[in-house]
Amino acid sequence: MKKIKATGRRRIDILFNQDLVTIALRIPVLLIVITVHEFAHARMAFHFGDATAERQGRMNLNPIHHLDPIGSLMILLVGFGWAKPVPINPYNFNNYRRGLRWVSFAGPLSNFILGFFSLLIFTVLINNGIIDFTGLPFRFFQQLVIINVYLALFNLLPIPPLDGSKILMSFLSDAHLGLYQQIERYAPLILIGLIITGVLWAVIGPAASLVLAFYQLIIGLLPGF
Repeated sequence: MKKIKATGRRRIDILFNQDLVTIALRIPVLLIVITVHEFAHARMAFHFGDATAERQGRMNLNPIHHLDPIGSLMILLVGFGWAKPVPINPYNFNNYRRGLRWVSFAGPLSNFILGFFSLLIFTVLINNGIIDFTGLPFRFFQQLVIINVYLALFNLLPIPPLDGSKILMSFLSDAHLGLYQQIERYAPLILIGLIITGVLWAVIGPAASLVLAFYQLIIGLLPGF
């Protein structure tokens, strides 16, 4: 890399610098990230034969259709949260388990992909002197990368009703599935407990650093970087 001579660790750490301006920039980032996430769910469901989201006007890139008040507030304040779930009827899938698995994974996957290309664009702009480590453009890309990664990891937690729980359910046998569904009523309490005790950050924080380091590794292997 030409103009970014800092170590990978420093480049990751600098992404986490925050202030009130950075938090304000999360608003447009929020609209982008959540919209892409929910559209991915809807489009994958349509691919597997379920048109429920399309019929209810959710298979589009209009962010207003995908915002959840509490989940959006969480993203603004702490960097991760959730959107209004896309309506899906897995019994319409041409393959129930495979459809449930990929439809659930589509949202986090879309955020991982968007996060990577956001960092790639950011790196190109930095290397060519178009932006630097100060100012609003840097802070915008900072939040776009981080929130995409955090949202993806958060939604992969195997806690109902997060995407990770449905991915796990797609692999469980019928006997284990019934047992797992019994804990669904306690899911909000489990999630609150993880947040209050700091366990959630202890899990997602290191995982996010690994994902960002992997992004940096891949970008560093590309020609011209």
